[in-house]
Amino acid sequence: MSDVNFEAIVGDYYQPLYRFAYSLCQSDSAACDLTQETFYRWATKGHQLRDASKIKTWLFTTLYRQFLGQQRRDARFPHVEVEANHHELPHPTSRVDRELDGALAVEALQEVGEIYRAPLTLLYLKDHSYREIADILDIPIGTVMSRLSRGKEHLRQKLEEHRAKPKITPLRAAGDHHHA
Repeated sequence: MSDVNFEAIVGDYYQPLYRFAYSLCQSDSAACDLTQETFYRWATKGHQLRDASKIKTWLFTTLYRQFLGQQRRDARFPHVEVEANHHELPHPTSRVDRELDGALAVEALQEVGEIYRAPLTLLYLKDHSYREIADILDIPIGTVMSRLSRGKEHLRQKLEEHRAKPKITPLRAAGDHHHA
């Protein structure tokens, strides 16, 4: 695998891996750490991979396993992390309905249980096949199909809950009166 350029792999997979990590842990710093650790492991162990077509699956599988390991460690040694930069996170805007629907879907996805969120994220946001998802999550393809089916139902319920919530609109500037 020495013919595979490390910088090219980082360039190709950093953003998708980061987004997957963020969807799992819902924290910018934890997602960055998971992504960096995945590339560190690639740098130190990637040469053992014999089939270059499996790089994507190897990276996503490694990241997911690291996430599960971190979950186990956190369960044994719980801690509370205060997200100091919460105000800097992007908020959905109502400029374009499509953007709002996308933001709503991502928000609802974050509320689905992790056991369903991981396969849903890999399917919808990362465009992986069922076989790739099974390989990444190290579960049988039948389990992937079952979790996706149940996960889609949970996601549908969450979307309905979000759509049923009253919309909160930003306050208008003092001189910007809106007449009904």
